[in-house]
Amino acid sequence: MKTEILKCLECDTYTLEKECKKCGSKTYTNKPAKYSPEDKYGHYRRLAKIEKGQLK
Repeated sequence: MKTEILKCLECDTYTLEKECKKCGSKTYTNKPAKYSPEDKYGHYRRLAKIEKGQLK
């Protein structure tokens, strides 16, 4: 059985459960997307970050 650390987006806690014990919301994996040099959508992702002010 493979176990991953999951993160609750509502209360920012980490758990191994599919549902957060503190707030009851769904938890998600905290891993970044796999890197590829032939990233087709990297340009659009960077533009979105610039619009949000996360990237200069």
